[in-house]
Order: sequence, then structure tokens, then C-alpha cells
Amino acid sequence: MNRTNSFLIFLLCSFPSLSFASATSEVWIDLTQHWVGFAALAIFIASYALVMAEEFIHLRKSKPVVLAAGIIWALIAFVYATKGFTHEAEIAVRHNLLEYAELMLFLLVAMTYINAMEERQAFDALRSWLVRKGYGFRQLFWITGGLAFVISPIADNLTTALLMCAVVMAVGGSNNKFILLGAINIVIAANAGGAFSPFGDITTLMVWQKSVMTAQGPVDFFAFFALFLPAVVNWLVPAAIMHFSVPNEHPSGDSEEVFMRRGAMRIIFLFVATIATAVSFHNFLHLPPVIGMLTGLAYLKFFGYYLKKTHKQMPDTPVDRRRSQHAIGDVMPFDSFDGVARAEWDTLLFFYGVVLCVGGLGFIGYLGVASEIMYTEWGQLLNLSSEMNATPANIVVGVLSAIVDNIPVMFAVLTMMPDMSLGQWLLVTLTAGVGGSMLSIGSAAGVALMGQARGKYTFFGHLKWTPVIMLGYAASIATHMWVNSGLF
Repeated sequence: MNRTNSFLIFLLCSFPSLSFASATSEVWIDLTQHWVGFAALAIFIASYALVMAEEFIHLRKSKPVVLAAGIIWALIAFVYATKGFTHEAEIAVRHNLLEYAELMLFLLVAMTYINAMEERQAFDALRSWLVRKGYGFRQLFWITGGLAFVISPIADNLTTALLMCAVVMAVGGSNNKFILLGAINIVIAANAGGAFSPFGDITTLMVWQKSVMTAQGPVDFFAFFALFLPAVVNWLVPAAIMHFSVPNEHPSGDSEEVFMRRGAMRIIFLFVATIATAVSFHNFLHLPPVIGMLTGLAYLKFFGYYLKKTHKQMPDTPVDRRRSQHAIGDVMPFDSFDGVARAEWDTLLFFYGVVLCVGGLGFIGYLGVASEIMYTEWGQLLNLSSEMNATPANIVVGVLSAIVDNIPVMFAVLTMMPDMSLGQWLLVTLTAGVGGSMLSIGSAAGVALMGQARGKYTFFGHLKWTPVIMLGYAASIATHMWVNSGLF
């Protein structure tokens, strides 16, 4: 394969994968020049085009990628079977399924808690409080964005985005422009806040976990905090520009106080306890964070049982409804399984399709092509020093993460394990974490919010602000290169 063809294939669609052949199977066949490889690329591009057009064709985003995932792996399995290898594709796809299961179950628990808090009127009560405080949309824009940036290093960017988007939707009401800008701001802030904390983003967690496993790199726990200032710049630059487009109005609605239903505050506390459990399980017990999240789901289940057993039907009058907030009984019974049922399954299945599609492309062999081009040829082509040789590749990693999703992109980089300085490892951690903000499909937070704020926060609505977000992306990289120059 000549350099031009490799470059074109890579730029168009040879996205890194959640799996690597040598890590999953003893037998591997290079299909990068095989008709199956080209067919898989075409299928993936077509499915992603349908995802991007969801706003216009009204086809749920999960449908094309789920179909594409099945076809891609069927083609791979067919080729391997014709050559006498009947189990290699099975081993590889099971590895991808494990990666997806962890992400899906993590998301499911977070969505269930959000739905439970919504059912208990926690967000309606917050909206009522904010309206009565007299905050305008521009103030709320900065409040929700600031909270997303501050909370995401602790709670993780996905959970934080879901939580703050629920607040934006509750306050925004029918003002779709505010909801769109507020959601974009939350995605940027949550991704930026998660970039400088090992617990703030899945990609950052992956880099730190790799450091723990290898015992000597690439990045230890406290080194991530060097990215704090670049992360702040990444959020503030686009937020400051978007500020002037936020409606200079106040939320509509009366000033009547809305009461939370019985148990709302305790569910919020249990949500915080669930996040703490997930962090503790990973940090101290070296278990996957999803195990802690599922344990936390049990907290909600048992509390839901308590609420159901102590439920007492009361007359549906305004006076009794208010009184019921502080009584043992409640007008509305609570069922924790309703929160599971109302999870955004389209989003969860979309992640399945993406993980399996990208995993198939990686198993075909494009990861090796990408590694050679990015971390070897580009630096030589630009005649860069050994310390800066990986800079172009690490910047492009952020751009790729906006197209595919930062999780498989970072996994691919960690599989390649290029020889880089601490400054370069921090650079790729930053770009993979915040690069996904450039498109709504580039991060778990953006995809989840498209489902949560369906029809209000859309791919093309986000795309209109991509140039502004790219400005913040460039500014954060420049800040890192300047502030942390001694780490290169």
C-alpha cells in the first residue's frame, strides 16, 4: 500500500478500534486490502451518514449502526470461516461485547437515577426555585455550565451531562434556543472538566488505569491536574462567544413553589453514594467502575421497596399534595423499575452499534495502518524533533474522537503505546477528552443528551457551533504547550 492510499483510507474511515487482533486471537488475517475491508468501511460510512441525518429523516440513530455492526462482523466471520478459522471472529466480537456491556450498564444506572429524580419532581422543584430567584437564561447558561465543569471531575462527564441537561430542560421549558445552547455548553464543560481528573472521563480513566497496570506510566494520578488550566480555556472560549446568542430573557412560568415528592432528597443522596461507590471500587479495589454503579442501583431498589411499603394514598387536592411531601404516605407511589424502563434505549443501542462497528474495522487491520501513519510518517514528513514528533498525531486524535467517539480512539492509542514524553501523553489525554465536543456524536455526553433532549439538541444544531468549539480546542492545546512546556 503506498503512502497516499494509506493516508486517504485513514482519513476517510480507518478508525481505531476497541479491540486489537493480537489481544484477542492467535490468528489474524490482514483484510485492509480485501474486498471485505472496503465493504466494511463503506457500510460504516453509510450508517454514520444516516445517524447525522437523523434530524431530517427521523430515523432513530441506533437502527443503522446496529444493522451495520451485524453485517460487518458477519463479513469478517465469513472470511475467517472460509480459511478454516471458525472461532477467531467469535473471540474478537466477545471482547467488544464486554467493552460495550460495561459502558451500557454504567449508562443504564445513571439514566435510571436521573429518571427517578425526575419522577420525584426534583428537577421541577429546582426549576421553580431558579425561576423564583429571578435568574435569566444567560445567568442559567453560566450556572449550569459552571456546575458541569466542577462536578464532572468527580462524578464523570456523562453522568454530569445527563444531570445538568435535565436542569436545563426543566428551566428552559419551550425555549428551544436556550436548551440547544445550554446543552452544547454542558457537553463542552463536562468534557473539559473530565479531562483533568482520572475519574472525570472514561478516556482519562483508561490512561490512568494503564499507568496502574504497567506500574511505570504513561501518567500517574496527580500528573493529570496539569491539564486544569487548558481545560478551563477549552470551556471558557466557546462559552464566552455563545453567551451573546443566549436569549436575554427570563424563564416563563409562575412563581408557585413546587414541592419534591417524598424521598427525592434521599434519592439524590443515594445517587451521590452510588458515584462514590463506583469511584471507590475502582480506586481501592481495582474493580471496574460499573460494578460500583450496579451496586449503587441496588441502593435505589431497596429504597424504592421502602417507599412502596410505606405508601399511603391521599386525596388529590393541592393542600393534601403539599402535606404529603412531609408525611409517611405520598400521592404517587414509587417504582424503581419505571426508571429502568424509561432509560434512553435508543442511545444505549447506538453505543452498541458504534462499539461493534469500530471494533470490526479494527480487527480488519486498520489500527496498524493508523499507528504507522500517525506516529511515524507524519513526524518525519514535518521534520519534527523527537520530543514533538507525536504532536500532529495527538492533535488529530482529538479530531477523530469527534467523529467516532473518544473511547475507541483512546483505546487504540493505548494499544499502540507509542514512545512519548509525559507532555505528549497529557496532550493526547486532553485532545481525546475535549475533542469529542466538536460534534454531538463525538462523546458519550453528547450522544446521551441527543436522546435526553430529543428534537431540541440535535446534530446539526451542535454543528453550527463547531467552528467556535474548534477555537476553544486550539486554544486549550496552545495553553497546554505553553504552561506545561517543561513536560515535553
